Amino acid sequence: MTKFFLAALKLSAIILGSAFLVDNYPLVAQEAIFQLDPLVQEEENPLANVTSVSQLEDVQPTDWAFQALQSLIERYGVIAGYPDGTFRGNRAMTRYEFAAGLNAALTRIEELIDTGSTNLSHQGNQVREEDLVTLRRLQTDFATELANLPARVDNLQATTALLEATQFSTTTKLNGIILFNITAARAAGDVKVERIDPQDVFSAARRGEDGKPIVTRVADDPEVTFSHITGLFLTTSFTGKDSLVTSLVTGSGNSPANVYTSAGFYNSFGTPGSDFTPTTTANQIALLESFYSFPINDSIRAIVGPRLFWLSYFDTNAFTNIFGKGASGFNTFGSPLVQELGRGAGAIVTWRIDEQFDWRVGYTVSPNAASPNTGFFNGNRAFTTQLTYSPISKVNLRLIYDRSRILPVDGQIRTKPIIGVADDGFGGELENATANSFGFNFDWLITPQFGLFGRYTYSTTRLNPASDGMESGHINVQSVQLGVALLDLGKKGALATISYVVPFDILDGRQFLVSGGGDGGTQYEIEANYYFPVNGNIAIVPTFYITGNPNNFDRNPTVFSGAVRTQFNF
Repeated sequence: MTKFFLAALKLSAIILGSAFLVDNYPLVAQEAIFQLDPLVQEEENPLANVTSVSQLEDVQPTDWAFQALQSLIERYGVIAGYPDGTFRGNRAMTRYEFAAGLNAALTRIEELIDTGSTNLSHQGNQVREEDLVTLRRLQTDFATELANLPARVDNLQATTALLEATQFSTTTKLNGIILFNITAARAAGDVKVERIDPQDVFSAARRGEDGKPIVTRVADDPEVTFSHITGLFLTTSFTGKDSLVTSLVTGSGNSPANVYTSAGFYNSFGTPGSDFTPTTTANQIALLESFYSFPINDSIRAIVGPRLFWLSYFDTNAFTNIFGKGASGFNTFGSPLVQELGRGAGAIVTWRIDEQFDWRVGYTVSPNAASPNTGFFNGNRAFTTQLTYSPISKVNLRLIYDRSRILPVDGQIRTKPIIGVADDGFGGELENATANSFGFNFDWLITPQFGLFGRYTYSTTRLNPASDGMESGHINVQSVQLGVALLDLGKKGALATISYVVPFDILDGRQFLVSGGGDGGTQYEIEANYYFPVNGNIAIVPTFYITGNPNNFDRNPTVFSGAVRTQFNF
């Protein structure tokens, strides 16, 4: 019995040396008894029981609990460390975790007594009466927890068995998102648009007999819409470091603000990034992503597949996200001149050079690399590279270069970096165009509750007339965004952003635009977005837009639009 009490008292010594007092008893850090209690599980798996205190990097001979740890490790083998070689003895634990550690030690001591494998007498230790009193008090005060431990373990084992029997897959994780959007838009008067049919938001743009773009007017305000997007994301891992991603999406959305847009301006202002139809036909299911991501080494990773979401890797920002927190309009979640939802098949390589530098490069093709007419190399394609510099953890500076090849549609160029429609300047057709875009993107968390973010992009597009004898031309444009972010506004996890953006400022080549040139004006937009988390799975996101000089007409009335998004994550 003396051996029993003395060994239990040794465990009490390490408990006393590992944490702080609660109810007059010290609570051991949960890591100290991790391997003893199946109820205390974290993502990290502990090491097997260590055999020497020297294996624990954060335990030093000068620590006041060092001898107690050394004794428990080398004489009893009831202490384990973490994969990074640390013990983490300063964190607190619950009474149940304490009871589990005490119970494990008692069990271990009983085993030692039964086998007769331990002899403590040569250490010269004597059990004092006050030590016995302390141990008896521990056993008495934790009697309830000790008695409940078997039932808790049985319940845990039953729950684990149920999860194993009903889990979706042993290798695949399923996540999902559902977005409900209620959206409205109003204009302060009739809005000029450059398209043939003012009632058809997909109407073509053409020049009149005078060679100037045809301008019509939209007089009627749209109705309020209620739309949705649903996404399912399957992530499979075969090695624990790789990922095979398959994403399915469906939805129906057409923002009311599109009623006021010129040809080629669809989803270009006053429009939430989540308020669109992600498939050719509304409410059909389509493949959003299909790619395989794997490490080349500890710092380099490759992503390759027939469907990539380009925006997940380039021109990202801490305070802008199409389906998450922050600014999320089509002109604010990324640069309007380079973000293109249709970029699909391709390959991307990311290289985390060190804590301050991240470099990535990608080649993507849209809309469909499986088409025999265009294939992987002859369709709309883009080469993108980005260097991120983070001088400190709260500042990120990104330099982006994007070179794209653009195929004409009906002899016109209608793809970014052109927002609108371009021809040869006289109503004639164009051949393939090439564009070079140079961007700068930053986010800066100045205080825990306040941040700044912004973007600048300059793009030049070379237009190649199909008619013999006509020289090529260029359209040069720029885009500017500046915003402020208010974190934890009203609730922890909330994020409010206010953005000012000039999406398509034409510097040169306005004469080539059949749509988008307006009368020489410059469109601007102000977005206020507030992400409010109801709980860990539900968020409410109201957004409000003010669009001035829409379609680049100086005297166009201001367009006001807004949306309320309810977001469910699971």
